[in-house]
Amino acid sequence: MLRDKERNQVEVYDIVNYRLQRRLTVPNYHGVIDMTSCQYYLFVYIADPVVKCIHRLDSQGKAATQWPVNDEPTGLSVNTAHNLLVTCHRVREIKEFSSHGDLLRTIILPDDVINPSHAIQLTSGNFVVCHGGYGDPVNDVCMLTADGRQIVHSHGGQEGSSTGHYDVPSYLAVDSS
Repeated sequence: MLRDKERNQVEVYDIVNYRLQRRLTVPNYHGVIDMTSCQYYLFVYIADPVVKCIHRLDSQGKAATQWPVNDEPTGLSVNTAHNLLVTCHRVREIKEFSSHGDLLRTIILPDDVINPSHAIQLTSGNFVVCHGGYGDPVNDVCMLTADGRQIVHSHGGQEGSSTGHYDVPSYLAVDSS
């Protein structure tokens, strides 16, 4: 849990009994829009939209680094290769970084994907992306090909809260199904 305190800390809790285990300090933190973790490398990643960077903490709080995204990050996820996916809504891109902050690739999203806020890469390689904001013609969740160039399937449409509509979809989670 990230708490906006004067010391800019992430609080780590035991998932079973919700007991505070430790606090991790986030140096040079200015804002947060999303955070995720990598179970393989035991890192916590935090998207800072103010500085346009990613903060990476190890799970014990002994090492903290940051690297630039060069665009405003909105959503974070970790793929099966243990790389960090950063969704950048203003430029309609997904940037894939190694766990050390090396930019591996940039996926430019189709014109139909407006204001993407979060993306998850499936084990098939395809991406699930939620997109659309207030006043946008489409608020949607779609599946894209592994190269991000084509929409395979989409669900949603005009902004709204009735059946088959989304009202600014922001974050996703997927399971094995």
